[in-house]
Amino acid sequence: MTLGLLPNVAHSVHVSIPRAGNLVSAYALGVVVGAPLLAAASVKFSRRNFLVAMAAAMAVGNFASAAAPNFGSLFALRFLTGLPHGAYFGVASVVAASLVTPERRSSAMAVILAGLTVANVVGVPLATLIGQNFGWRIVFVIVGLIQLLTVLAVSTQVPAVKVEGEAEQAHILHELNAFRNPQIWFSLGIATIAGGALFCTFSYITPMMTHVAGYPQWAITPLLVIFGLGMTAGVLTGARFADRSLMKTLCAGILAECVISGLFFFACRNKITAAIGIFLFAFTALSTAPALQSRIVTLAGGAPNLAAASIQAAFNISNSVGAWLGGVVIAAGLGYAAPNLAGAGLAAIGLVIAGTSWQVDRRRQSRNDDGLPRSYDVEPQAA
Repeated sequence: MTLGLLPNVAHSVHVSIPRAGNLVSAYALGVVVGAPLLAAASVKFSRRNFLVAMAAAMAVGNFASAAAPNFGSLFALRFLTGLPHGAYFGVASVVAASLVTPERRSSAMAVILAGLTVANVVGVPLATLIGQNFGWRIVFVIVGLIQLLTVLAVSTQVPAVKVEGEAEQAHILHELNAFRNPQIWFSLGIATIAGGALFCTFSYITPMMTHVAGYPQWAITPLLVIFGLGMTAGVLTGARFADRSLMKTLCAGILAECVISGLFFFACRNKITAAIGIFLFAFTALSTAPALQSRIVTLAGGAPNLAAASIQAAFNISNSVGAWLGGVVIAAGLGYAAPNLAGAGLAAIGLVIAGTSWQVDRRRQSRNDDGLPRSYDVEPQAA
């Protein structure tokens, strides 16, 4: 939301636009710090009550942000508001997975991810429009009100369902013990590196479309809608395939992202192919997210809260990695299309990590090793 209102916020709190951009980084840093810490603490609470508390905390943070008198206080409040974000979505994914049978787990968690992508299609443009006409502070108030509606919805509609192993979650060490499994670290590595490919391109999509494709500035909003639609379609499609063959879907999705990123380097030089490329790139980039979420929750067994939240932290780290690398190649004089090639490189590294992880699974299967959950020794069958 803040990205679309940076000029307005910068003018209001008397800082430059680049410095106002640090508000986005502050929120992302809050997500990275808060996701594992708060999710680890969640083992002492019911998951429904934890979600209610996290949504309420985000609402308070946004109300306070709307009243921030200066840049320093706004910066601190954006960091604090980001703290519950990753923990909320991590535990929400665990709750979604607990409500369905194992073969539908990826699709259930995809609903959570689809909410985030729809927010990019509808919420971000709408927030920008409201903020530009009525002030950025009212937008923070509106988001806070939506989060209060979330508190009401979760508290009244989310059932208190127990999942396998829940009775064991009496101590934080049980959650931390899940990280002894190297496959969880493989999953986090895939999210961090392959996820960075998305942000290599997305962080510089505006100058890429205006300077390379030749679009006018007003066309950026509809192009971002196309990007968001691609993200949503990718999440929902990837989830359906992941329910049938998780690791094949994950590796195929990363390979497709690598290829599309490379082709987009050329496609972004024409308006028509650029628009098509935006959709396909977003589709492939998000098609792997449900598989990653489902894999890490299953690998963590009866201690999924911290693992699922750590994926959220990894995605936010990938945001920084991708934006940084895309800026490096642009600063090197390679042009605004170059981040696509950098993204293809990150996706290729992510594919190597995913392939290595898959081979470890297959070797353990051949040795009849019971160290991993059965759902990853044998590909799950379709419902």
